[in-house]
Amino acid sequence: MNQKVALITGASKGIGAAIARKFASLNYNLVLNYLTSEKEANLLKEELEKKYKIQILVLQADVSKETEVEQMIEKTIAHFSKIDCLINNAVLNKDNSYQEKKSEEFNQVINTNLIGPFLTMKYTSISMIKQKSGVIINISSTNAIDTNEIYSMDYDASKAGLISLTNNFADALAPFVRVIAIAPGWTKTESVSEMNPNYLKDEEQKILLKRMAQPEEIANVVAFLASAEASYINKTVIRVDGGLK
Repeated sequence: MNQKVALITGASKGIGAAIARKFASLNYNLVLNYLTSEKEANLLKEELEKKYKIQILVLQADVSKETEVEQMIEKTIAHFSKIDCLINNAVLNKDNSYQEKKSEEFNQVINTNLIGPFLTMKYTSISMIKQKSGVIINISSTNAIDTNEIYSMDYDASKAGLISLTNNFADALAPFVRVIAIAPGWTKTESVSEMNPNYLKDEEQKILLKRMAQPEEIANVVAFLASAEASYINKTVIRVDGGLK
């Protein structure tokens, strides 16, 4: 099978859907993972299979649950025989004040944004090591570095942890598998568009380009990092934030 295979978690909307469209245009076969957005995932599959000569597998799985992740990887390998690229994009955010945050909510965010990527990398890396090739790209955030927000301290902590996890897996899977994180800044996804417009306008003024990223701009960076042109990029974090102050 000449076509490469990319597994994208949280692929039904936003950045995940943009990544799927970009990789489809590059002739990748795809695995679109979703948790609750079944309709959107299947509509995306229909759109991309109609436009491109690729195969798409749509799989429901909660990435925070080890059994479900293991089964998702097993189904992928059974169908495509390999995974060339894993993109960890599934995300959960529960913004509220720290006084209101409950441990259950904090754990949910950590489980999705940090435990989830650990599990997908753990099980995907088995086949990547066997084939002696592969790329893993983790979607972190500038909130993990220097634009933290007190209302999303659980999210920020999870994304900072994901950078650490990226570095550890890069060490563990060398020399055959590259593991990289990207740190997007403000990106104009569906969920962001629903936020207070005055707040968003103020945030845009902190960006040197005076605008938010389009999801496609994040997807372009992911596609580059997965390509042979980025073959010497490993164990690092790439900021994609338009010059966020």
